[in-house]
Formats: sequence, structure tokens, C-alpha cells
Amino acid sequence: MGQRGPGASKLRAVAGLAHKSDDDRQSMLALAELHQPKAAPQPWEADGLTRAEKVIAFVESLPITKGFGAGERVQLIDFQREWIEAIYAEDGDGRRRVRTGLLSVARGQGKTVLAAMLCLAHLVGPECEQRGECYSAAATKDQSALIFAEMEAIIMETPWIAARVNVQRFVKTIEDMQTGSKFKALASDGFSAHGLASSFIVCDELAQWKKRELYDVLSTSMAKRREPLMLVIGTQSPYPENIMSELVDYSERLNNGEVDDESFHGVVYAVPENADPYDPANWSLANPALGVFVSQEQIAIEARRAKRMPTFEPAFLNLHCNMRVDAEPKAINPTEWKACGQAVDPEALRGRPCYGGLDLSSVRDLSALVLYFPEDGGAVLPWFWCPKAGLTQKEEVDRVPYRTWAKEGYIEPTAGSAIDKAYIARRMAMVASMFDVKGIAFDRFGFQDLKNILDREGVTLPLVEWGQGFLSMGPAVNAFETSMLDGKLRHGGHPVLRWNAGNLIFDTDPAGNRKPNKGRSIDRIDGMAALIMACGLAAKDEGPDVYRGGGIEWI
Repeated sequence: MGQRGPGASKLRAVAGLAHKSDDDRQSMLALAELHQPKAAPQPWEADGLTRAEKVIAFVESLPITKGFGAGERVQLIDFQREWIEAIYAEDGDGRRRVRTGLLSVARGQGKTVLAAMLCLAHLVGPECEQRGECYSAAATKDQSALIFAEMEAIIMETPWIAARVNVQRFVKTIEDMQTGSKFKALASDGFSAHGLASSFIVCDELAQWKKRELYDVLSTSMAKRREPLMLVIGTQSPYPENIMSELVDYSERLNNGEVDDESFHGVVYAVPENADPYDPANWSLANPALGVFVSQEQIAIEARRAKRMPTFEPAFLNLHCNMRVDAEPKAINPTEWKACGQAVDPEALRGRPCYGGLDLSSVRDLSALVLYFPEDGGAVLPWFWCPKAGLTQKEEVDRVPYRTWAKEGYIEPTAGSAIDKAYIARRMAMVASMFDVKGIAFDRFGFQDLKNILDREGVTLPLVEWGQGFLSMGPAVNAFETSMLDGKLRHGGHPVLRWNAGNLIFDTDPAGNRKPNKGRSIDRIDGMAALIMACGLAAKDEGPDVYRGGGIEWI
């Protein structure tokens, strides 16, 4: 089949077949194969090369199409070469061990160009296979087009590749007419990837993806191949629940020897949290191509701007230092929260005195009950509820794995499309029967429906109305923060509570009092609002001033 679509005439010109019809072109190629001496072998076809060496030889045979060195051949630098060597390492049977590879570096380290060249290696180079399916995936259509554009530019400068592929720019697809393989650029906000049989995938800037469906579908689509490979490249995400953060954390566990998984290889170049990001000596930790692809002078300019204008600092720390930070200053330091992650055994807490906080949602959002055990090392037990209907849509909106959390028991979905407060009332009654609950602080917003249910069911709970202004929440925030900093808090690493903690932002009044701000917080903070009330109640020890059910009775 002849080349078609925009760019086809350029491809024929690059291949030396300009002004020829498609039939003439095919005939000339066939005659050349029969009657002309065989072309000299490509560099990666030399004898004795390992699989990684073949990929490296292929990449270094390609042209640089823009910027410094344009027109010259690629010369991989050390960090690129080392990563490729690890990704394409073979086992005793000559098969590639790695199935998922991660490379996280700061902006401007040549990630996109390297990804494009590896896509070509799997499409037409040493890693190609019959009817292979190669994909680059990104957050948006524009982002997904970047790798395609790099591939097209390389093809236009490489006659032998131009002679065998068909570039369809409009649909961001490249076909190899020799093997029947294809490449396509996908976007997480558009294309449905169901039904694919992926042989090679590049996930570009995974931290920016709004939902994880495309990643999950692409990952599972590799099961139809003998030696599939998925590569993930990009800077870190500020959110621990993001897929990129999950992979970065998994890579750290592998490198620390906590887990053993030969199918995964990850490298993260970042300025550590305990290092000074403004010290030029530390910039190379996140920028292994410093002085090659990105200049130290430019980073210095960005650093000075970030120090002078605080609004620029988060972008500098994330993009140039590859640190896990967000644009909005958070109320809780992730390191301090992580330090309180000791395990909690609910059975060991049966009958123990505790204080609770209750944060109810209106209709479709998250509701939370959190117990705090001050006499048991500050142990924390949270319960979360949300409507079961629309759970998938909530994942896409909040970008967190609600369904996984529900499956693992961290969230209890209630039937229907609205929060089931009768279910919550029954669960609260069960909780009160298991532990010595001294009081449960609650926000009166949304409480009336629960109150009616408690009255109807005859449930007696020690509920304490808790104001949400600075007067009540200020001391509660102080109590929570003191417990956390003094090591008198143990949350067990509960993932939903951790997500809430990472989202929390405080408002401060002129007197320095603080309170959680749900409007400014990046996402849900229901569990943290409940925990702060529980800590405040424990510090105040309201004692008998409780709501007993059957109507409000203040003793």
C-alpha cells in the first residue's frame, strides 16, 4: 500500500522516490531488493551486541533535529545510557526482564526526544515485531502530539525510515509497512484504548493525567504480548495518591530492598526534601543533563525569581528540582505526617477511652468519623463513607482511587446516589459499642437528618456540637498539631486520611487562630476536619455535655 495522507510526498522525497506514483514506488523497491547489492548492515545489526547495546546503537544512529547539535548524530549522556541498559537487560533466556520502566527528572532533560527515539526503536528498529502496537500517551491531545512531532521530525531526516513508514499527521499515527506495526498518540482526556494489544507504551508526564483509566487500560493491554514494555517519564506529582507518586514510591521501595521485582526499574532524580533547593550544588541531583540540555544560568534565574516572589517557588521546586510540592502552601508537612504512621491495631483498642469527630457530607460527598485515643499513643481510627453510585465519576473528578479504597475497606460505599445517613447511624452505634467513646464532636451542618434517625432508632451517642469558627477550631487545631509534633499521634498510614491531610489548608485570623478551610483546600479534607475536632474535644474533655438521643438534652 502506498503512503497516503499529509506528509506522504515529503516522505517519498526523503526516501529518494519523489515524483513517483505509489505503484512505481513499490515496483522500484521490489527491484532494488532483488537486483541491487544488499545495503550495509545498520550499526545495531553488528554481531555480539547485547539487547541494550542494540537499542543504544539505534538511538545514536538517529539525527538531532533541533537545538544544540542539530544535524549531528545523537550522543546519549550517562544517565540516559544507564537507564536504557537497565531497561533492556536480558535474563538467561535472552528475554528482557523489565516490563515497566520509570524515569523521573526535572524539566528540560531531553525526556520527550528520548521517548520518541525509543518509540522508533520499537516501531522500525531493533525492538520491532510483527504487527506491533506502539503508543505514546499523555494528559491532553496537545501533550500527546509532542512525541509524535519528534518522531516525525526524525523520520524526515532519516531516508531509510521514511522509505518504509506512512505518517498520518491528522490522526497522529505512523505505520510501518514492512512489519505491519503502528504507532499512535493517545490522550487521557479523549481516546478510548479498550481492545488494544500494546507491545510498547510511553506514558508522558503521568503526574498531569486527570484520570487513571487510560493508564490502567494500557497496562492491562500488554498481557497479549510476549515481551511488552511500558515506560513512564516526567516530573513528580505533588499528590501521594497520583499514579506517578505510586510508581515513584514503589521505585524507592525497590531501591531500598523492601520489595523484589525484576519486572520494574525506576530512577528518580530529585533534590531531597532535607537539601537546600537554592544551592546550585544540588541542582544536578534533579538535572542529570545540567549543562547539556539545560543551562545552570537559566535555573539560577528561576531560583532568584522563586526566592523573591513566593508564588513562583512551588513551580521552581517541582519543575526544576523535581520535588513533590504543590502550588498552594499546605497546613501539614508531609514528613511530619509520615513520621506518625505507626501501625494501629483496632482490636487492642477495644474498650479503651477515646474521643471522636464527625464530619457529614450533604448529599454526594465524603463523610467521616474519626476516633482519637489519647491514652494509647494517640492512636487514630477513621471511618469514611460515600455514595456507591457514581464512584467511577468521583475517581475522575478527585483523581484518587475510590474503588480501590472501597475494595480494601478504607471507604464504605453506601447504597444509592446520596449518602445513607441511616447506615452511618448504625455504624456509629456499632463503633460506640466497641470503644469507650467519651464524646463525638460534630458540625451542626447536615446533622438534623442524622439526629432524626438517631431519635427514631433510639440510639444513644455522646454527641457534642462543635463550632467551625476560629473560636472553637483554633484550640482544636493547636491540640492536633501539638499531638502530631510531640509524637502523640498514630494514624497507621490510612490512605484516605493521608489524602485529606495532604489537601488541608488553614485560614488564620489576625490573632493567629487557625481553622480548616474547605473552600481553599485543594480537595477533600473531611477526615482531617473530624480528626481535628476529636483532638480538640480530647484536649477540652467536655465530659457530660453531650447529646443523648431522643431529643437534645444538655446536662
